[in-house]
Amino acid sequence: MNEIEDSKKFRNELDSFIKEFPELFPYGIENGYLLKEIRRSKKSKIPTRRIRVGVVSYTIKPSFVMPYHTALSDYAEKGLFLRKFNVPFWGLSHVLGKDAMFWYRLEQSLGRNSIVGTTIKDPTLLPEHLAADEKHSRLKGNKAYVSTTAGAQCILGVSVSEDAGEKGLKKAYSKFKEEALDLNPEYRPKSVNTDGWRATVNAWKSLFPGICVIACFLHVFIKIRDRSSKKFREVFNAAADMIWHCYEASSKASFSQRVRRLCEWADAEKVPDVISKPIMKLKENLPNYSKAYDLPGCHRTSNMVDRLMQRMDRHLFSTFYFHGSLDAAELSIRGWALIHNFAPCNPTTVKRHDGWKCPAEWINKSKYHDNWLQNLLTSSSMGGFRHPPNPL
Repeated sequence: MNEIEDSKKFRNELDSFIKEFPELFPYGIENGYLLKEIRRSKKSKIPTRRIRVGVVSYTIKPSFVMPYHTALSDYAEKGLFLRKFNVPFWGLSHVLGKDAMFWYRLEQSLGRNSIVGTTIKDPTLLPEHLAADEKHSRLKGNKAYVSTTAGAQCILGVSVSEDAGEKGLKKAYSKFKEEALDLNPEYRPKSVNTDGWRATVNAWKSLFPGICVIACFLHVFIKIRDRSSKKFREVFNAAADMIWHCYEASSKASFSQRVRRLCEWADAEKVPDVISKPIMKLKENLPNYSKAYDLPGCHRTSNMVDRLMQRMDRHLFSTFYFHGSLDAAELSIRGWALIHNFAPCNPTTVKRHDGWKCPAEWINKSKYHDNWLQNLLTSSSMGGFRHPPNPL
């Protein structure tokens, strides 16, 4: 606290942070800044200091206290960590104190930050290859769709849409684009894997002209499995082996040849329609699957986003989906996404990633603080935006 009240000590401390972590501060601060007044929170009595960069004023806040001084981070991180496992708000209230609305608002407050800018601190780390899908949900009993963008094992975009058409999905996915371009104005992803829903494909092509949209090979198998694995077990087992034999082809030519052989087998054996029709459709749409061979490192299946959406599905099911306004639903799911990106994983997973504890650390290969919530709050400096719309 003494450093805040002592102008010289405060400036020396701040200068060292600006030099070490320039990504956390506004552009132009390296050219100088002015110290302004000290403010003391009525809730926590913790002082904060204001600075001015150019004509814009900012507040320098400590990471050990939550936004608006609602709680200390060491206390809040326990409850928010349990939200990763869908512990209800009333459960947190029962164990940790406060009321359910306190924990609800705490989670929602995280959703105001840019997901991309908070999760990824180096513009060069934005993934070239993405996967996207929509989670079907409900908002006050009506259908809603959570448009989800994933890359590098992180959730990089979530937005709730009441419309699954091209217009609604384009608006939802555009929030990922806005946040990504704020971090890197030159960002142009090379590919995105989708399940083939036409509105999704058109939305991505409209947002990123020239992007390669790759059809998910896994969905071909899932469609056959869900309709035939019990009724036509023996035929399904044979078809499944041949389908994955196609997937394992090492080149585009080999892949095309194996798909043709698969279709010939299905025709000769007169397999049931529930198996043959998806196989024939695979052949008809062969270019949408084989183009993946031109982009090393792209996602041929939607596994990455599917795994993340399984957790989202459990989260939404435990809350009986969305109950409030569209804005409240948006903040809620965005807060959950950031908790997923920053909350520690289990020790086995941490060991497998050389000690990095969460997806955000996996991609950045760095962290600002050992406490995961303080790491998140520090990463969300300026709301996670390099050009914050409403600086504090």
